[in-house]
Amino acid sequence: MTRGTLGSRRVGRVDAELVPAPGPLPRLDRGLLVTLPAIKLAIHAALSGRYGYFRDELYFLDCGRHLDWGYVDHAPMIGPVARLALLLGGSLHVLRLIPAVAGAVLVGLTMVLARELGGGRFAQGLAGLAVIAAPIYLGTDSLMTMNAFEPLFWMGCMWALVRIVRGGDPRLWLVFGVLAGLGLMNKHSTVFFGLSVAAALLLAPERKHLRTPWPWIGAGLALLLFLPNLAWQVRHDFPTVEDLRNVARSGKNVTLGPVDFILQQVVILHPVLLPLWLGGLVWLFRGRGGRFRVLGWTYVVFFAVLFALEAKNYYLAPVYPMLFAAGAVGLEAGLARWPATRGRPWPKAAVVAVIVVAGLVMAPLALPLLSPEGYVAYEKAIGFSPPKTEVAHRGPLPQIFGDQFGWEELVAEVARIYQALPAEERARTGIFANNYGEAGAVALFGPGYGLPRPISAHQTYFFWGPGDFHGDALIVLQDDRESLERICASVEQAGEHHHPWGMAEENNPIFVCRGLKVPLQTLWPGFKKWN
Repeated sequence: MTRGTLGSRRVGRVDAELVPAPGPLPRLDRGLLVTLPAIKLAIHAALSGRYGYFRDELYFLDCGRHLDWGYVDHAPMIGPVARLALLLGGSLHVLRLIPAVAGAVLVGLTMVLARELGGGRFAQGLAGLAVIAAPIYLGTDSLMTMNAFEPLFWMGCMWALVRIVRGGDPRLWLVFGVLAGLGLMNKHSTVFFGLSVAAALLLAPERKHLRTPWPWIGAGLALLLFLPNLAWQVRHDFPTVEDLRNVARSGKNVTLGPVDFILQQVVILHPVLLPLWLGGLVWLFRGRGGRFRVLGWTYVVFFAVLFALEAKNYYLAPVYPMLFAAGAVGLEAGLARWPATRGRPWPKAAVVAVIVVAGLVMAPLALPLLSPEGYVAYEKAIGFSPPKTEVAHRGPLPQIFGDQFGWEELVAEVARIYQALPAEERARTGIFANNYGEAGAVALFGPGYGLPRPISAHQTYFFWGPGDFHGDALIVLQDDRESLERICASVEQAGEHHHPWGMAEENNPIFVCRGLKVPLQTLWPGFKKWN
């Protein structure tokens, strides 16, 4: 037999490994598929009212009151979600139930993805357990933000891609496109995820699909779904791009070097889960003859893109469930193959026990399990603090917790100042908030105190403008006296807000600005604050 024949047969064997095998998949364990998501849901439901509204939640609720196809600093989908919460009463428990359900669905979706990769009962359960234990998902699924929904769209896309790789109907590209389009309407970072998948296709055997119409039709569907927000951006001169540029110029976000960026991925996912997701990345390239390497390339490209863009550490988080799924499948196969562990239950039980115990140790850093005093004591006891993502945030608690304290107290102090004004002066006095957290707090709690609608020029509040306000006096939250003296005839410090557990940047004086020298509508264009 000639060398050329041997070479041909070798290539033939490798190609055969890469051809999707339509063989039967392991059974989906429905018992675990119900139990693990239910545990996830129960965790968040039980803790949903532990602290208070998060700064961004207050803003999003106001976005729900001002539905539009776009907002300055985020995609539009969170608006209808917030409107739903308002229709259901808008309480903290109702608000937090929505991301809790999203988190539970993510657990189930990760388990399904493990099964699609060839994982049996242990792999499915381990993949779901990893999502439950990871601190980043405990934190994001506790708050009503777009971060709770982002992994659902991305992992839904990966589910469709895995099915396609396994020889599924090519029309699944349409499912991919719809989910990608909805993901774009949820959060704009989905565009980088989509570009990473496109690059991964070029690097993997699945590039052959690009010669068919289905991926392109799917991309067209994604663009079609995203078109309303794109049109809004064009109509408003791309405010999101301007906002991002302002953030970059200001140095607002913590910039990480390569080592720190990698280390923080390990931290936010939980150090004990590093072997699982890192092993999953290796398995995607080497397991099953590299059949699923397109998923591995997606992660590698996405990681490189986000690092180059100096992204926050958690921007990569939505892609990790697929690595948990792959790692669980690889571990299950390894335990079944190694003589020392084959057929023995204790190795699997030990893996589960380690993850559960380690997850319980880290849980108080991501969930409001403790009182603020208890949290500070616990943080000192274990000698670990969650990493910061924004330079300016200071306080005794990390931002995810600190930004849940002090909002109603702030509004109560504003109400005290407002009600102390003579009735005639109150009628011509507005409330000006320096940022969207303050404005959202006044919008939510203010009606109960008889306060007027808040005015702010921060982010999308700038577009909502001063409304029908034509008075000549303002109660101004957290601004400096010198800037107010330039636009007001008199400035008086009428109060001060301070909360021991809130963020330090919210602990500031409150001024009454009387005698506006120029009408607020005239001043408004110069007030724009996008950062």
